[in-house]
Order: sequence, then structure tokens, then C-alpha cells
Amino acid sequence: MTNRFVRLMQMIRFSHTIFALPFAIMAAILAVQMPMPDGSYVRITIFHVIGIALCMVFARSAAMAFNRLVDHRIDAANPRTKSRHLPVGDLSRREVWGFLAVCCIGFIASTTLFFPNRLPLYGSVPVLAFLLLYSVTKRFTWAAHLWLGVALSFAPICVWVALRGLWPPEIAADLAPAIVIALAVATWVAGFDIIYACQDAEFDRSAGLHSVPARLGVKRSLWVAAGLHAMTLVFFAVLPVTGPGLGLGGIYVVTVLVIAALLAYQHWLVRPDDLTRVNVAFFNVNATISVLLLVATALDCLV
Repeated sequence: MTNRFVRLMQMIRFSHTIFALPFAIMAAILAVQMPMPDGSYVRITIFHVIGIALCMVFARSAAMAFNRLVDHRIDAANPRTKSRHLPVGDLSRREVWGFLAVCCIGFIASTTLFFPNRLPLYGSVPVLAFLLLYSVTKRFTWAAHLWLGVALSFAPICVWVALRGLWPPEIAADLAPAIVIALAVATWVAGFDIIYACQDAEFDRSAGLHSVPARLGVKRSLWVAAGLHAMTLVFFAVLPVTGPGLGLGGIYVVTVLVIAALLAYQHWLVRPDDLTRVNVAFFNVNATISVLLLVATALDCLV
């Protein structure tokens, strides 16, 4: 049983939760810093902390499990992915379907930890549906990378709404910082997903799948990714002025400059004629970026 659980965690690449979780925590920190419309401040309880962690883990795990299920045959045909757990039989489809069901139920149930704020519960099913549908987008649109970016960008917005608990029309006026973080996450994720997809450009074309590299070629796709990452830097740069009392100052500004250098390094690593270092760019650099932003936000707010 332990071996099965370990294989499930490997299948969903549980360690990659680090890409999105820091932005959820970052939104929580800023949600506490910024005053409410009536001048009061949000107080985070242990239930909120547990709720954020559980929702993030269950939502991402459900999305990854569903992706492996619907892409089972595609993964088996792709030389890069044919050694994944389902194609080689390390896990059965029945086991993964069961894991998916547990994660979906766990995600919806975890939103009750934010009661009396019922907005997370009401939004849980639509959010979950959007996350799961990403797995089928490459069958009909090359913009699947943007869908993935938007899916991960829900994290800061959902945390913001869950903690501040405002209802329309107050939400629209209050959400500016969370929306800017979400835009930064969406462009950042879409950019590095395009870089990662360059490895499968030829296979996607032959299999009739849609992606930016399959449509534009590797060279032009890398330029598209660079443009998206330039937008990411703009969004992070304007974040400190999107709301009163956010507490983002010198530490955050210096960190954004460091992240600009890291993104430049990421694009230097990956060349149209050399994709051998995609994994270094994808995993190491992007994990560093998300953690750095979280640490800088926390330090600036503490100062």
C-alpha cells in the first residue's frame, strides 16, 4: 500500500506543488496586510492555513491525475513519456480514478474550513472543472498553455476571496492585488509551459495535437515565451502600487530584479537547436523564482 501511494505521488509529481503554492501563501500574506473597505484587517486562523494547504494539494493532485488518465494513450505513444506509470502498468486506471475521486471530494470538503465565508464552497466545482478541462485543451486549441496559466493563476485569487470574504460588488474593488499576481502567474506559467512543450513539437504535429511549438516551430515559440515572461516582470513590478498598505518595498523590488535575471538565464539555457537543458530551466529555475517571491514578500511585510 505504501508503494502504491509513493507511485501515485510520483505520478502527479507532488514536489511540483512548489510552483503554485508560494503564490497562494503570498496572496494570503498580502490579504492580511491590506485593510478591508471598513478599515479593519483580516485575521488568519489555523483553519485558514490548513484550508489553503489542503485546497492547493487536492486541486493540483486532481488535475494531474486526470491529465494522466486522459493522456494515457498519448503518453504511451510519445517516446518522452512512454515510461510514465500508467503506460508501463505501475498503476492501474482504476487506482488513478479512485485517487482522482478522493482528491475532488477532498478539495470541495476543504473549502468548508473557510466558513462562514461560503464563496469558496460555491466556487469549488467551477474552479475544479476548469482545472480538469486543461487536460483536453491540446486536442482542439494551441492556446492550451494559456489555459494552464490561468488555471494556476486561480490560486492567489481564490485565496484572496476565501480570506477577505467580500461579496459583489465589493470584490471588484478589492481584488486588484490578487488579479495582478494572477496575471503574473498566468503569463509566467504559460511561458515556461511553451518552453517545456518545445520537446514535443514534432510528436504533437504527427499526433494531431495542438501547441504553440507545433504551430509556430521551436524558434518562434521561444520568442513567444520570452514575451510572456516580459509581461510577467511588468505585473510583478506594478504589484506594490495596486493596493494600500501592502508593505512591499526594497526587498521585493530587488527580488524582482533577481527574477528578471533568472528568467533571462532560463531563456539562455534553452536554444532552438539545443533543448537538452529544458528540465534545468523548467524545474530548477522556476522553483527558485516562486520561492524567492514568497520569501521577499514575507520579509518586506515583516520589516
